[in-house]
Formats: sequence, C-alpha cells, structure tokens
Amino acid sequence: MRPSGRQTNEMRSVSIETGATMHAEGSCLIKCGNTHVLCTATVDERVPPFLKNSGLGWVTAEYGMLPRATNTRMRREAKNGQSGRTQEIQRLIGRSLRAGVDRVALGERQIVVDCDVIQADGGTRCASITGGWVALKLAVQQLMKAGDVISDPLIDPVAAISCGIYAGQEVLDLDYPEDSEAGVDGNFVMTSGKLIEVQMSAEGSTFSRAQMDNLLGLADKGVSELTAIQLQAVA
Repeated sequence: MRPSGRQTNEMRSVSIETGATMHAEGSCLIKCGNTHVLCTATVDERVPPFLKNSGLGWVTAEYGMLPRATNTRMRREAKNGQSGRTQEIQRLIGRSLRAGVDRVALGERQIVVDCDVIQADGGTRCASITGGWVALKLAVQQLMKAGDVISDPLIDPVAAISCGIYAGQEVLDLDYPEDSEAGVDGNFVMTSGKLIEVQMSAEGSTFSRAQMDNLLGLADKGVSELTAIQLQAVA
C-alpha cells in the first residue's frame, strides 16, 4: 500500500489555473497533489548574444523554491547564490521546453519561463516542466494574437512525471514520503509518446530491464494524462 493510498499507476490530483498573475504574457499555477508551482512566461524581443542575427528564437528557464516551500525553512538563494541542484533543474526545464519548440517559427526572440515552487511534496521539477509548457503556450498565443508570430512554434505539449520503485513495486508520480524512501527514482520528460530526457538512478537497490520497461509504461500513461490537462488549460 502506498502512503497516500493510491494505486501503483495512479497519479496525484492535478489542476492547472491559468492567468495566475496579471503582468506575465503567460502564467499558471499548477498543483500536483501538495506540490504547487507558479509558472510565468516572459517575452523578450532580444535573444542571447550567441543567437543575434541567427533568425532563431530561444526558450530558457529559471527555477527557485520559496523559503518555506519545505517542512523547514531554507535560506533564500538570492542571498547565497544558486545551489547546484537549482542550476541543474532550471537547465533541465529549459532544454525540455526547447525540445518542443520550432525555433525558426518563434522568430528571433526569447521567452523566459520562471518556475517558483510555493509548496513542495516531491516532483517539483516535473510539475515545473508541465506547468512551464502551459505558461509558454499562453505567451505564444499572445504573440500569435498580436500577429508577431505567424505559425504556432510549439510543436507538441511537453510534460514530465516521476516514477520509481517503492517497497518493491513500480509506482507512478512519487510524493515526498515515497521519493525519500524509494529504492529507484526516475523523472521522465516526454512529448507525444517520445522521450525527451530520462533521469534515472538506483538509491539503495538496483533495477532490471523489465522494471525499467514497466516504469516507462507508467510514465507514458502519466504524461498522456498530463497532456490532456495541459491542452484543456490552454484551450
């Protein structure tokens, strides 16, 4: 039995509230169980110097956690500099979102996706990617409405889900009690049934090829459900 009482292939409840802030070109508040992340997308008509005069657009991301997003207070990273974990996660978010973007269609502009964790209960990077795509889509819709972008540069929705082996069972969408005790922990980033990135590691036990295939099947199911929620949110 999972601590939450969920079935092994059952995700936490997911909701996405769009228009979560009034200033950003795209924004949403995604809730995956008790993990809540505010995602905003900002359009910048400039690109990084290495892309100047290339005709290519760029999507990048920043990630952070509020001091009391966890059960004990963390010091603000603005005071101490970003941790290696934060840098790794925001790079993951950026390259995951770029995998679903036609950068020629986007034009020579940059969209910055900010993911701020309000409350953490496992799976914050996955929630950030899933909500980040929604914020990005809303920002692109604004560009298309204004006529600044002719064709939709977002090829497919991008979403992410965690899977792992907890108490000897393959399970979908780990919350913190499971994540902290899982023998195997993985994050799957996908689009339209295709993999973008897999982060997988054994933490106290090894796993077989068959178990890996089972986890991939669970991830495929979870991402399909998340994609449906994403598309409903931006419709």
